[in-house]
Amino acid sequence: MAVAAVSRLWPLCLMLLLVGCSEQSEQPVEPPPSLADPVAVELDADGRPVPDILAESQVIHRGNGEEPQTLDPHLAEGVPSTNILRDLFEGLTTTTPDGHIVPGAAQHWDISRDGLTYTFFLDPEGRWSNGEPVTAEDFVWSWQRAVDPSTGASYGRMLSPVANAEAIFAGELPPEELGVTALNDSTFQVDLNHPSPYFLGLLTHPTTYPVYREAVEAYGDSHVRPGNLVSNGAYTLEEWRVRSSITLVKNRAYRAADDVIVERVVFYPLEDENTEFNRFRAGDLHWTYQVPSNRFQWLRENLDEALMVTPWFGTYFFSFNLTRPPFKDNLALRQALNLAVDREILTERVSRFGEIPTFNLVPPGLPEYEPPVTDWADMTQKEREDEARRLYREAGYSEEKPLAVELRYNASENHRKIAVAIAAMWKQVLGVRTRLINEEFRVFLQNRAQRRVTEVFRSGWIGDYQDAFTFLELFHSEHGRNDAGYDNPRFDRLLERIAAERVPASRRNLMAEAERMILADQVILPVYNYVTKRLIDPRLKGWKENVMDHHLTRYMYLVRAREAGEEEDAAEEAEGEES
Repeated sequence: MAVAAVSRLWPLCLMLLLVGCSEQSEQPVEPPPSLADPVAVELDADGRPVPDILAESQVIHRGNGEEPQTLDPHLAEGVPSTNILRDLFEGLTTTTPDGHIVPGAAQHWDISRDGLTYTFFLDPEGRWSNGEPVTAEDFVWSWQRAVDPSTGASYGRMLSPVANAEAIFAGELPPEELGVTALNDSTFQVDLNHPSPYFLGLLTHPTTYPVYREAVEAYGDSHVRPGNLVSNGAYTLEEWRVRSSITLVKNRAYRAADDVIVERVVFYPLEDENTEFNRFRAGDLHWTYQVPSNRFQWLRENLDEALMVTPWFGTYFFSFNLTRPPFKDNLALRQALNLAVDREILTERVSRFGEIPTFNLVPPGLPEYEPPVTDWADMTQKEREDEARRLYREAGYSEEKPLAVELRYNASENHRKIAVAIAAMWKQVLGVRTRLINEEFRVFLQNRAQRRVTEVFRSGWIGDYQDAFTFLELFHSEHGRNDAGYDNPRFDRLLERIAAERVPASRRNLMAEAERMILADQVILPVYNYVTKRLIDPRLKGWKENVMDHHLTRYMYLVRAREAGEEEDAAEEAEGEES
């Protein structure tokens, strides 16, 4: 083999050494002690578990990824924050364990025939954790706060379908002009600019949750601290030990408190997957946020009854900072880096949990939505790499004049492995020199939003509702999470047309056109569609898989482990059934 060829192959070899290229590269671990065998679930006539099967202690311990930057539902970002907020607060709608949308703080609602007016009738049993009733005025004030530019709500634009929201975002109207009204204490009415078929699903997002006005005005940013936070969900905040744990306790004032079995849930910000994995094996956790990617085969063989791998409505991608060099006004360079990445290697040898390689932004599986097919999706990887080299030269770079770039990601072993692999691919195919930068989650989000130092950075999005628009609206020039700095007036106008389109088929076509524009402008480097991968203690019941990955503690409970005699009885019953 020629020396030059060897030099081109060494980055990939290094990548395989760092992240593993086969199941044999998994680190050996001692077989775990057998997980406790749960008793069979028995339900009463009302569908509740009978007391005899319940564990004596109803306290759930769960890993939760990064430390939340806040528990203010209008300011929080990221899945870890949202997991906690869904337990603390409740929107007008909520979800069942299997992901269906059902009444939440609103007992029922009416929708006008033209689809422009929603009238929500609040549950008369709705209470804040301090015992005060939840009123329609609470929702009016909270939604006005969420759209107020001075609040700085990252996802405030989710409420753009509401009348006057866009003018408020632009500073042309005050927040009080938002199209929401308290008809009386228990009736909340919303006027929309246009029919929005996803609107009820949108109302499960924290941006639409109510916050307790008196606490916000009395404590300011500190209203989210223990002792100050007043919430309307199934749990309330008991303790927040920064970078250690967040503890919630059952909200006795919650409208359905009698149906809530778990008394306490403790969230642990465990960014290191191996640490979290070891804590689960030691019995310290009932539920992990994720699992180490290099343990897949071992988990299948040793903890298969606890391993849950399910589809997730999200996409893992990297973004380019389009507001500064080297990617500003250099489409060819962005395309070259995109084509040099071998997604099959990333999913088969690095992430390795069934993730689906993709060149698209919107995940597959939406009813009747056909995502656009990019020109390079049907190429072989060799053809992509040849085209990447051509574009790299067109962009002004070469082996003699290589690109030096920073690739930024938040602290996570799995993110590190993906970043190392991509850097190795860029080096092998193009000769790019990549500096990897690992940042704590809060700093990472801040740097992304400010766009002052970022070049290429890890991104990803989990849909807030089952509609392609939840992905597309991220790239509106004024969206709070448009960290790439994409500013395309044609794209903004297209989003406005989508929002106003009432014919479903036409709307789907417009969304496909919008996604095609994002991909053609090479704003992002898509990698794969997510799956959730976690370990769940078999004694934890009430957890069901759903594509949105919404899992509310209020539906869960712990059953006790079988005792010796019960195990023998169960074995005899099984033998009897087989015979």
